[in-house]
Amino acid sequence: MYCALDDLKKLIPEEALIALTDDEGLGSVNQPRIDEAVKQADAEIDSYCGGRYAVPFTTVPEIIKKLSVDIAIYNLYSRRVEEIPETRAERYKNAIRQLEGITKGGISLGVAAAPEASTDGRAETNKETDENVFSRDKLEGF
Repeated sequence: MYCALDDLKKLIPEEALIALTDDEGLGSVNQPRIDEAVKQADAEIDSYCGGRYAVPFTTVPEIIKKLSVDIAIYNLYSRRVEEIPETRAERYKNAIRQLEGITKGGISLGVAAAPEASTDGRAETNKETDENVFSRDKLEGF
């Protein structure tokens, strides 16, 4: 995961996280609901970044962590309240704009981009010709 509960707590009070996740009324943060919101946020991030970078990120760039936090908090609000606070909605919109900028190449993550796919239309292999199980000679007559 690109962020954790402690990262969310830096931007939103624990009482708010309890209110957004504690459907059972136990008085504590429901960690599986936090994990689900982060998982959804990370999937959204990967969908934008996957065309340019190898995802999921093994080393998480700070900007990706920030975007994951903002999107996860938005996801938590959207599951519990009809009207999302303006600050949270605006942070979500900004996160999406940044992801679009990453996709277009206008924003760099400071990590190596995914290698370009071959454009010549041919498949590549790491096998030598003499290693072929099936060759023209072996398949002759089929």
